[in-house]
Amino acid sequence: MRNPFETEERRAFRDAVRRLVDVEIRPFADAWDEAGAFPWEIHEKLGALGCFGLGIDAEYGGLGFDDCFMRIAYGEELSRCGAGGVVADIGARLISIGPIHALGSEEIKRRVLPDVVAGRKGSSLAITEPSGGSDVASMRTVARRDGDSYVLNGSKTFITGSLFSDYFVVAARTGEGGLNGISLFLVERDAPGFTMTPLERKMGWWCSDQATLFFDQCRVPAGHLLGEENRGFISIMRNFNLERVALIAQAQGMMKMCLDEAIAWARQRRTFGKALIEHQVIRHKIAEMSARVDAVDALLNQIAWNVNEGDMPVAEITKAKFFSTTALQYVVSEAVQILGGAGFLRGNVIERAYREAKVVAIGGGSEEIMRDLAARQMGL
Repeated sequence: MRNPFETEERRAFRDAVRRLVDVEIRPFADAWDEAGAFPWEIHEKLGALGCFGLGIDAEYGGLGFDDCFMRIAYGEELSRCGAGGVVADIGARLISIGPIHALGSEEIKRRVLPDVVAGRKGSSLAITEPSGGSDVASMRTVARRDGDSYVLNGSKTFITGSLFSDYFVVAARTGEGGLNGISLFLVERDAPGFTMTPLERKMGWWCSDQATLFFDQCRVPAGHLLGEENRGFISIMRNFNLERVALIAQAQGMMKMCLDEAIAWARQRRTFGKALIEHQVIRHKIAEMSARVDAVDALLNQIAWNVNEGDMPVAEITKAKFFSTTALQYVVSEAVQILGGAGFLRGNVIERAYREAKVVAIGGGSEEIMRDLAARQMGL
């Protein structure tokens, strides 16, 4: 079906990302997952395509413009690689680069952004805490002003890409309880009092790194405060919404990959004297999977158009987030069912997708949080 929002520039960008994924990532996804890491040069190759430059001024190495349709194209195509760990590790940069660009001082932006945008260095966003999860208002990490520095104490967990990041956007409490007392800081990996411990034995994302971060009298320069004190959460609300759009696109890319794999398998697999796809029950499964893919496509196009028009449709984004992740879990489960025993074997992209689908329903705000936020946005 023709996409009325497709332009020559958007199509060229999508095709470039798809070619890189097909040649540089997908053939090696299983080996990287088993090894627990992937080459850093993938970051740099995506950076060379401009994947990290959307919404970033050209003077800091960015593209000098933003386009939500291109953000979605990037998310979908990268997620079709079949290795969620690659997507997660690279996504850590995307959700942390925005606050640095929007809130950092001129000195910080000129020193930090060019290397991060080019993929030469990594960055991570550190919000989630061991005790809080999606409940940001209960944040316990604190920062107090001490002369020309801030001193941070506390911890963060499930921080993706952190073991190889050079810069961290860290949220800490500087005021009273609630969202209004939170500030953001740029913490560099060699800051005194800053350590981390890797999280291991994950269900999925094996080639990605996640860690728990510890701040023990961690001292950072006062100039590393990003934006206004006590207004950090409010300042990055747009960033959170764009992260959720990216996760919807990730779910969509995974669904499209699962659908393609299921159709290809059903065409070549023979049972009871005919191709699997000739059985009505399999054709109905594929039709249902395809319908959910189409529905998420429509939601993404509507959201992207609104964002490009200057509106941030929070209710629609939150609804699309939980709708797409529940659709993903349905599609990947049906793909396993179509592949049968083959879909249960390590090394099969569908087996990996089945394990990794669940985390997409948790990251960026769980399905439960999204439903509640959507209801409140609707005035309920």
